[in-house]
Amino acid sequence: MALDKFGIAKRIAQELRDGMYVNLGIGIPTLVANYIPAGMSIMIQSENGMLGMGPYPDEKELDADLINAGKETVTILPGGAFFDSAESFGMIRAGKVDMTVLGAMEVSENGDIANWKIPGKMVKGMGGAMDLVASARNIIVAMQHTNPKGESKLLPACTLPLTGLHCVKRVVTELAVLDITPEGFLLIETAPGVSADDVKSRTLGRMRVSENVKEMQL
Repeated sequence: MALDKFGIAKRIAQELRDGMYVNLGIGIPTLVANYIPAGMSIMIQSENGMLGMGPYPDEKELDADLINAGKETVTILPGGAFFDSAESFGMIRAGKVDMTVLGAMEVSENGDIANWKIPGKMVKGMGGAMDLVASARNIIVAMQHTNPKGESKLLPACTLPLTGLHCVKRVVTELAVLDITPEGFLLIETAPGVSADDVKSRTLGRMRVSENVKEMQL
């Protein structure tokens, strides 16, 4: 049974550690805020100028003035702060972000990421992703393993315009958790009911299976 987007976010939340400063990208990564373990203190930073961002609001908490970088309404935790985007990017470029979680269109076996542009399609720009992948201490990608045509998005080399080189540390998909190593993708966990062969058949890049591969615990 492959995970849905909420399962991917829940698995990535297990990567968080108390006291971290974390940036969550648009899409699946934003959902991670809803699964921060109880009792853990995490400061979520948004490049549009928020520190201490909370989970999505319910109807009573809804405030149209509180939005994340993806223009979605969010909440702010006690002690949260607001500032301009220049100061926000100063934090990122100074290496103050411990972890960033990003979506991706493609990830290569050596840790390159392409997540901002499909040639021929109109985009507003690359956003903050290029700064984040160049500056964050740990980059985790949350993505679907294959595109709508069933083609692998984990490749020997990215075919789309690159966001960053040799920067991704770990990839979490609906099928698996894979680390980036000098020998390519290393399968360390599979989704419930998914076999290592299932993952391998959907991965075009080089992939090894860890001797200690296990099933995800969600």
